[in-house]
Amino acid sequence: MNLQTVEIKAFVPAHDFALSKQFYLDLGFSIPWSSDDLAYLHAGDASFLLQQSNAPGHAANFMMHLLVADVDAWWAHVQAQRLAERYGVRASPPGDRPWAIRDFVLDDPSGVTWRIGQNIGGPNGSAAP
Repeated sequence: MNLQTVEIKAFVPAHDFALSKQFYLDLGFSIPWSSDDLAYLHAGDASFLLQQSNAPGHAANFMMHLLVADVDAWWAHVQAQRLAERYGVRASPPGDRPWAIRDFVLDDPSGVTWRIGQNIGGPNGSAAP
């Protein structure tokens, strides 16, 4: 019996599918495949599925965490792309968290909250999970 896993992807809801796809392209993801209501997005080794969804409250209660090598470079990219202004979304600057992550918060156009961060080491110098 082989119970080895290969990958897991979240289905991220999008109220305005075209707008959300453009937001994620501007954020730095690529879209190698898309249909009328589902798209495969990836950046490096991270990927997710963007799904047209109008379920009330779903997007506002959905959160993603993206672990990156250089959070300040990602923040600089978000600022250079003017994502908050262009899409009318919340973008909070990076900060060091007590759970040994430096991250920032970015909402997508549907209200999905992203925490984009990097490990900064725990109290004993080890990386956080």
